[in-house]
Amino acid sequence: MIEVSHVSRAYGDFLAVDDVSFSVRKGEIVGLLGPNGAGKTTTMRMITGFLEPTSGAVTIDGREMTGDSRDLKRKIGYMPESAPLYGEMLVADYLEYVAAMQGIGDPAKIPSIAAVCGLEEVMHKNVGDLSRGYRQRVGLAHSLLHDPEILILDEPTSGLDPNQIIEVRNLIRSIGTTRTVIISTHILSEVEMLCDRVVIISRGRIVADSPTKELRARYAQRSTLRVQMAGCRESGLEPALSRLPGVSAVTLADGEALPDGSRLSCAELSVEGDADPRPGVFALARDSGWTLYEMTVRKNSLEDVFRELTTGGDEQ
Repeated sequence: MIEVSHVSRAYGDFLAVDDVSFSVRKGEIVGLLGPNGAGKTTTMRMITGFLEPTSGAVTIDGREMTGDSRDLKRKIGYMPESAPLYGEMLVADYLEYVAAMQGIGDPAKIPSIAAVCGLEEVMHKNVGDLSRGYRQRVGLAHSLLHDPEILILDEPTSGLDPNQIIEVRNLIRSIGTTRTVIISTHILSEVEMLCDRVVIISRGRIVADSPTKELRARYAQRSTLRVQMAGCRESGLEPALSRLPGVSAVTLADGEALPDGSRLSCAELSVEGDADPRPGVFALARDSGWTLYEMTVRKNSLEDVFRELTTGGDEQ
C-alpha cells in the first residue's frame, strides 16, 4: 500500500534522510525506530506529503505522492509528535471545526470518534485544560475523523505518564485492527506490543527491516553471563575467564559487598551463539579454589539490538 523508494531529503548540506527504501502492506502495523535526530520525522512527513523528497519517490496505492496529491492525502491520518491543537476551544467545538474543514457532514461522526478515543467525559472542557494524555487522544481523534486508510503517528506516547502510555497503546492497538499504521518511536517495548514489523533508521539510513518476532533472533545472537567469585583477584579472573570456549570478551564490574566488608570479584562474559561456558566457569572455580556466588545468563534484549544497530553496528 505504501512504497518508499530510494528517498532522500537534504537541508542545505545536511542529508537528513539518505536513500531510504521500505514498503508497508495494507493492514500492517510498522514501527519506525531510531534515536533522536535519526530522520524518522522527516521520513514520515515525506510519506504524508508535508515534505517533498530531494530525490526518490513515495507511492500510495501505486500513485506517487506529491505536494498537490490531495486525493492521496485524504487516505492518510497524521498525528505529529506535538499535535497543533487550539487550546482555547472546547473539545467538542474543536472536533466540529476539524470536521467542517474536512467536509464531514455526518452529525454522528464526532460522537463516534469521541467514543473510540475515550473523549466522552472531556468534550465540554477546553483543550488547553486537558492532561497531555487526553490532548494526545484529541490529536488522534483529529487524525481519524475522515476515516483514513493509513494512520501515521509520530511519537504518540511521548511525555505521557505510565498510565497514559498504557491507555494510548491500547487505543492504537484497537485502531490498528482496521487500518495500516506507521508508528515512530524509540521505545522498544512499545514496538514489541504494537508492531508487526520494525524498520530501524540511524543517521538517515535504514539499518534493519525485520518482522518484530524475528528481530531479536536475527540480530541478537549473543548473550551475557554474569559471574561473581570470592577468593580470587580481578587481575587473575579476567584472563582465566577469557580463555574459556565460547567467551568472546570479559568485562569487569562492581561485585556485591559481603557482610565482612569484602567485595566479590565480578565479571560479565560476552557469549557467542549457542555456546554455554557455565560448565567451564564452574570447573575453573573448583580447580582454582575460588567460591562461586553467581552465574546469571541474560539474553540480549531488543534494547541491546537497537543500541548496537544505531551506534555503528552492521547495516542490513
